[in-house]
Amino acid sequence: MIELHLHLDGSLRPETVWELAKEQKIELPAKTVEDVRYKMEVPEDCKTLEEYLERFDMPLMVLQKADALERVAFELTEDLARSGVTYAEIRFAPQLSLNGGLTQDEVTEAAIRGVKRGMEQYPQIRVGLILCCMRGDTNEELNMQTVETAKKYLGDVVCAVDIAGAESLFPTELFAPVFAKVREYGIPMTIHAGEAAGPDSMRTALSYGTKRIGHGVAAATDPELVKTLAEEGITLEVCVTSNYQTKVVPSIEAHPIKKLFDAGVHVTVNSDNMTCSRTDIRKEIALLKNVLGFTDREIETMEEYAWEARFLKD
Repeated sequence: MIELHLHLDGSLRPETVWELAKEQKIELPAKTVEDVRYKMEVPEDCKTLEEYLERFDMPLMVLQKADALERVAFELTEDLARSGVTYAEIRFAPQLSLNGGLTQDEVTEAAIRGVKRGMEQYPQIRVGLILCCMRGDTNEELNMQTVETAKKYLGDVVCAVDIAGAESLFPTELFAPVFAKVREYGIPMTIHAGEAAGPDSMRTALSYGTKRIGHGVAAATDPELVKTLAEEGITLEVCVTSNYQTKVVPSIEAHPIKKLFDAGVHVTVNSDNMTCSRTDIRKEIALLKNVLGFTDREIETMEEYAWEARFLKD
């Protein structure tokens, strides 16, 4: 099994967040481990992507030290390996772990150490790291630093750049200078688009040269865009459960992933945030088969799409 779209800070073990807070003498807005879990998981009545993103606040409180970052990167690699994943790309934003005095380089080095240790202990899995820039109106300098860090560490672990965050509040076109620099450096990219905003956000992402789009479900409302995606072999990193929780779709049954697949779009299945969304890749595949009508052979085709689209080719 392959995971192309998985956020580190949305996939931490609640027990680890609790333990790290104790070690770092951080007072969490939670009284027990179960309270931590409850506050890390998206509420059943979540109404927007912005509300969903609030679930990342508490994990980030404990991700301001190098040893903590190394630990959680190792643990996520371990969790993925134990669940049967053989290839994964984990994404995170180095700029969100600078409050304790670390640089983006130091944050990235810690995550690299963690996944490398995980791969040594679980040689059946290969893991890459995608460095996320963040949407915001004061983020340009930090985003450019992220691109520079990606350029510096690009190799057998760091494999691409992304941009994440509140898509509807900070449109994709605002970040043209960031992706101009990404193209200049020849860094592979994937871009969150077509999640909380419409097809035009995806068109902007495509104009930057990306061959992969995170989510991209808004394409289903635009037949011409669907045709373009299919003809150009653009890979969509689809996260069904997450898309329902953020109200991108009104229900699991109404998710357009099958419509996109049947139209020839290279859709892949991913879990987005294992803890926040209470899911994993096995649960997502089960949804495709049991609720959305995918056959075993169609699931295999999606795995083939994911394998072809992976950033670490060697």
